[in-house]
Amino acid sequence: MLDKPSATSTQDVIDEGHISDNSPANRLEIYSLVNDGLVLSHTRALYGKVTMLERLRFAQSPTEHLFVGTDRYMYFTLSWDSQTQQLHTDKTYVDQADKTSRDSQTQDGCHIDPTKQYMALQLFDGVITILPLVTKGKKRTASEAVSLGEPVPARITEFFVRSSGFLYPREGIDAQPRLAILYEDNHQRICLSLKSLDYTAGGSGDPGSASLDDVTARDDLEPGASHLIPVPAPAFGLLVLSESSITYFDDINGEALIEPLKEPAIFVTWTAIDVQRWLLADDYGRLYFLMLILENDEVKGWKLDLLGITSRASTLVYLENGLVFVGSHQGDSQLVKIQEDGVQFVQSLANVAPILDFTIMDMGNRSGESHANEYSSGQARIVTGSGAFQDGSLRSIRSGVGMEDQGVLGEMDHISELFPLRSRGDKEHSDILIAAFVNETRVFQFTTSYEVEEREEFAGMSLTEGTLYVANISGNSLLQVTFSRIRILDLESGMANAEWSPQDANSITVASANGDHLVVSVGGSEALTLDLSKDLQVVARRTFPEDGQIACLQVANVCRDTAIAGFWQSGAVAIMRLSTLETLRRVVISLDAVNVPRSLILTQLIANELPTLLIAMANGEVVMFSFDPARHTLNGRKATILGTQAATFKALPRDDGLFNVFAICEHSSLIYGSEGRIVYAAVTAEEASCVCPFDSEAYPGAVAIATESDLRIALVDTERTTHVQTLKIDETVRRVAYSPKLKAFGIGTIARELKGNYEVVHSSFRLCDEVLFKELDRIQFENEEMVESCIRADVRDGSDELVERFVVGTAHMDTADQDVVRGRIFVIAVTPERKLKTVAKLSVMGACRALGVIDGNIVAALVKTVVIYSLNGPELTKLVTYRTSTAPIALSISGAQIAVADLMKSVSVITYSRPTHPGGSHSLVEIARHFSTAWSTAVCNVDDQTWLESDAEGNLMVLKQNVAGVNADDRRRLQVESEMRLGEMVNKIQRVEVEESGNAVVVPKAFLGTVDGSIYLFALITPSKQDLLMRLQQAIASRVQSPGNVPFNTYRAFKNSVREAEEPFRFVDGELIEKFLDCPSTTQEQVCEELGNVDPEEMRAMMEGLRRIH
Repeated sequence: MLDKPSATSTQDVIDEGHISDNSPANRLEIYSLVNDGLVLSHTRALYGKVTMLERLRFAQSPTEHLFVGTDRYMYFTLSWDSQTQQLHTDKTYVDQADKTSRDSQTQDGCHIDPTKQYMALQLFDGVITILPLVTKGKKRTASEAVSLGEPVPARITEFFVRSSGFLYPREGIDAQPRLAILYEDNHQRICLSLKSLDYTAGGSGDPGSASLDDVTARDDLEPGASHLIPVPAPAFGLLVLSESSITYFDDINGEALIEPLKEPAIFVTWTAIDVQRWLLADDYGRLYFLMLILENDEVKGWKLDLLGITSRASTLVYLENGLVFVGSHQGDSQLVKIQEDGVQFVQSLANVAPILDFTIMDMGNRSGESHANEYSSGQARIVTGSGAFQDGSLRSIRSGVGMEDQGVLGEMDHISELFPLRSRGDKEHSDILIAAFVNETRVFQFTTSYEVEEREEFAGMSLTEGTLYVANISGNSLLQVTFSRIRILDLESGMANAEWSPQDANSITVASANGDHLVVSVGGSEALTLDLSKDLQVVARRTFPEDGQIACLQVANVCRDTAIAGFWQSGAVAIMRLSTLETLRRVVISLDAVNVPRSLILTQLIANELPTLLIAMANGEVVMFSFDPARHTLNGRKATILGTQAATFKALPRDDGLFNVFAICEHSSLIYGSEGRIVYAAVTAEEASCVCPFDSEAYPGAVAIATESDLRIALVDTERTTHVQTLKIDETVRRVAYSPKLKAFGIGTIARELKGNYEVVHSSFRLCDEVLFKELDRIQFENEEMVESCIRADVRDGSDELVERFVVGTAHMDTADQDVVRGRIFVIAVTPERKLKTVAKLSVMGACRALGVIDGNIVAALVKTVVIYSLNGPELTKLVTYRTSTAPIALSISGAQIAVADLMKSVSVITYSRPTHPGGSHSLVEIARHFSTAWSTAVCNVDDQTWLESDAEGNLMVLKQNVAGVNADDRRRLQVESEMRLGEMVNKIQRVEVEESGNAVVVPKAFLGTVDGSIYLFALITPSKQDLLMRLQQAIASRVQSPGNVPFNTYRAFKNSVREAEEPFRFVDGELIEKFLDCPSTTQEQVCEELGNVDPEEMRAMMEGLRRIH
């Protein structure tokens, strides 16, 4: 999985340390409220999609508990253990699934009785599940003294419930808890019912009984009534929020106080500030302040003020001191502060949900040897159409190491190397930056006030020639190595304390030093060691006739008595004793005469482990060894390809004494140690040509980065994270298409606005630049005409030549006039001036849900039909049609085959044939079908005769045609090869093309984008590893417990309205099996023994390779 779910659906607050619990789909995130905002303190993955989140405060409990409910009708309770800083499961999951009841047609609800005696769950129509909050015996500990009792169903006659909640009890009046229910009856009237809860505890295993008896009811509410707000003392009663009014009901005498709103509003959520004030949010992102006007504890009216505009809220939580958390499913979640003049934005938490469409901009990173796969999503940039309406945006998502620019020094071309220096030997931070060019050197001095000055001279350095190496050394001195000489300079006087030049006019080609000694290569064929403490005295000299010229050279700080060299001709690496240049170990890295070492570095990446030697080869491959300083041996060879050209390494120090390595190539990467393993992560510095650490007072922990055109200072993250760049569109980005040739996006958007009291919706197609996301041009569609589909395609324009076009399908919103055309297809060209031009359009009697291209022709999924059109100048000509079962939703085209995802009837596969003779007809013939009911959402061809399908209930299925079947019926049947429950509805599946290697464990095939903001990577397991990984999944699932102790098999088992499985079938959850790396070594050994005496080291290497993929 590349990106975790980011949409906030439910949220609550634990009072211990003001910790906010935020639930994005299947993860529980705990944030601490600090001065600067919310800080993520803890996160855990859950086995289920969270639908309910409620805090519980038991009478004898020292801390609050968290009630969690999932979409599989399971619930459990958690608490925070302040000693272990972990979530603790208090009550193991309870399965409340009832196959005889109908799922609630509205969102699942959870309410706590204000007296803290009962909890009510709204899971099914006509049923309220009551859970008593029971107190156990006195001899129990505080954590054991309270718990949830056994659930008891209570039948109600109200079905379509819009809102509900317990009323606050009046002292001396309310003997039993009362539940208010806002619902729609069979006559579409909006009604309010008050019910009294009568609960009788059971005994000896009997769960007891509960009933909800009518107290009062009324059926004259406004049709737009949507929410109930129970009002606490002193006013009591409840508020009803409607689209055009707010009503206060007195629950004793039944009187209603109705006051109209100044402007209509569709309220979506609310939160209480105190007993008299609330915050309300509407569907347009407006945040309101509601206050009751009391007189002698009686409600005389209310006041509603607009505070400001936020993301469209899914949930609101008032924290403290005016701080409010706005949790959003279709925009960024926000932390805002309520002030007298409105809303102040304190913090924004990125959310890419819902992902309506996405496209892949670029691919990279091929892996080479060992167990690394030939693909890394760290080099894939995915652009999504996210959010809805005013929260709509384009999001550029990339998993890698982020880089934040701090400043640009100016435009400079062809910088060959960068070096940090201190102007005085006793300074702690660097303040001098050296930029080396081929024929000159430039010096920049930084001050603590962020000022930069270019120096005309510095410490006697030679600035009229290029610098190979420069560094501070002991004695307040400076070491400078140029192509022609080596000098030790005094920092104060600038005088040369020592100087050395090669003989016979040879040039110095490579230099490296460790503070005590300097090793250089002269003429490429000779290596010399010079003692820096003895005025550059040559202590060793050697040529390498058997290896040829020296390509790269390093003296490492981690092994100060060792020098390492790589050679051009032999493709070998020599480990030498620094003082004598005697070869201690020689290793041939490549037998290919062209693929030779070009750069190398020996450094400490992982604590308490052997140093790591990284070697960059000419073909873009990075070979990695563990280096044993005692025996001077290289062990555990692994290889990864970062690009097509050799990388250049630079060590970046970390605060913990370790180093990260910046690998500079066409896909720059950061190589670092994490959790005992070495990780390669893409860096957002795409055009870097050289890098150096630059820890200055003005820019602590920064790096200097040179590109082809400029020099800048930046901060680089120490580890990989998911980076999201946002371009606000302020409209729903319904469809996204990308053209690498045009370097532009084509996006279909839907805008919504209020004109008077009416909502107006309109749609357009835009052309946007890929770099600046600047809008270049747009085509506005007719009123009530919405974008449904959009692709970039190479189509024939009436000749045999292919031309690039954008193809857009639209649909008209429902109208009473049945003669109105229901949709159109547009073929759009981009002119040399980067303007949009409609070259053809066609009106169709149905919405165009999906588009594709086959053999240069356009494939359109219309209502009940799939049609192939040819482009003939300004016209689209129908070639052939195919009738589907209900309505085609998505298409996947591979070769001459078209997979059609049907709205209700799963997937069918049809094949397209051109006429075999002049005057013949085109044909579409169904060759295979999945004979099952499935509400399809997306389909994608992932292998020969194999398709991946997703449905609206969050399941994934791999379907394969049995082409070797015995009879025709067998060959027409799509068989289920694998199935599992993802738990999120997939909106788009995009195939990726990755070259397969012989030793790859898995082969990536597709990305999946979901409504909850997740981006998943789907891969096929190579046949030789399928059994091993499935048995590993079973072994890990039995040892790794999720919060609530929900069984993994139950969580991932296929489930829809027709069928429910007991476990996933031939599907492996990558996130689960990668937890093998997090298990103790003893557990790893037990798992490997259970799998059949698998080598634990090999298994660790395999899992590291899988984790590197994403």
